[in-house]
Amino acid sequence: MSDSYDDGAFTQLGRESVRDRLSSERADTLAQIAALSREFDAIVEANALVAIDDEHDPEGSSTAFERAHVAALLAQARAHLADLDEAFERLERGDYGRCEGCGEPIPVERLEVRPVASTCVRCAGTRPR
Repeated sequence: MSDSYDDGAFTQLGRESVRDRLSSERADTLAQIAALSREFDAIVEANALVAIDDEHDPEGSSTAFERAHVAALLAQARAHLADLDEAFERLERGDYGRCEGCGEPIPVERLEVRPVASTCVRCAGTRPR
């Protein structure tokens, strides 16, 4: 990807490389969401078969923790999927690789590490969370 970046604009070859990378990461994220959804459903189903009183059952608290943990991972994966979809939209509009904060090019190294990045490092540090 390093060779395809030119003053904030990607060559067609670079654009295809980014599209391929985002597509691959999106497929992996969808697979992760499917696996986590199955795991979450299995936890809920297993708990439905057993009368669990989280407060008094020694296994109840660990089951609740496990369910909460998987739910958090699932939410994180869904948020990443939304970030990937937004990155695809920026790529289609021709805005991919430009900081949404200052408009300057996002360093290629940042995009290589975090292909969904929409801001440069400086603006990411000043952006409210």
